[in-house]
Amino acid sequence: MTRIAINGAAGRMGRELVIACQRNESLELAAAFEAPGSDAVGQDAGRLATGEDAGVAIASADDRDASAFDVLVDFTRPEPCLSAIDDCVAGGAAIVIGTTGFDAQQMKSIDKAAGQIVVVMAPNFSAGVNLTLKLLETAAKALGDSVDIEVVEAHHRHKVDAPSGTALRIGEVLADATGRNLDDCAVYARHGHTGERERGTIGFQTIRGGDIVGEHTVLFAGDGERLEITHKASSRQTFASGAMRAAAWAADKPAGRYDMNDVLGLGKD
Repeated sequence: MTRIAINGAAGRMGRELVIACQRNESLELAAAFEAPGSDAVGQDAGRLATGEDAGVAIASADDRDASAFDVLVDFTRPEPCLSAIDDCVAGGAAIVIGTTGFDAQQMKSIDKAAGQIVVVMAPNFSAGVNLTLKLLETAAKALGDSVDIEVVEAHHRHKVDAPSGTALRIGEVLADATGRNLDDCAVYARHGHTGERERGTIGFQTIRGGDIVGEHTVLFAGDGERLEITHKASSRQTFASGAMRAAAWAADKPAGRYDMNDVLGLGKD
């Protein structure tokens, strides 16, 4: 039985992770953490998530002891996630990271940690999204520069980074498949007199509103026809169950940085 810890256990995604952990028969919820001073500290993680006690009280992140768990799952924000990584390195625990919005320096810290512990990191832990990435790679290679490519993503009003980590990963897959560098070809905003669209660019459109869980559409727009590939998530359990699948997979792997392609056996993009 793999012992699981959840960082940010009282948040929207944290509660879904608690539920997903309890549903996975190969996993045991061993610890749960929240920010120091949170009203959730001391409360039962299961009661917050489902109304039924799990026997695991939420502790302050300041008191995190990685010897108490095998894998920590983090869907928080970059700063608390980096702190959790440090604790995992110190205690030899693996970490599953669904947090997005890291800058280049923070990514270097994550890569360094992956030299000592197992790090499974993905912008999206949905099996459907990762299969969609494979479809997009195939379409982009086939269509190439004969089409204009737009990535449209929508999320709930509380999401703080834009474009989403999944949208950026989609952009990377599209750029690699067409022999481009995303940093050079991405267009993130249009306003005013923009002139004609440049060939070879990849556009991003971001929608934030309501309680949209997550939607991503890629348009391959050519002359006379348009191909659209869309993934829509209707429940956060999609991501939570995927993350727990990754946690179970990570438990016996050697140190290194992995993603959902590794977990699903899809191979690298």
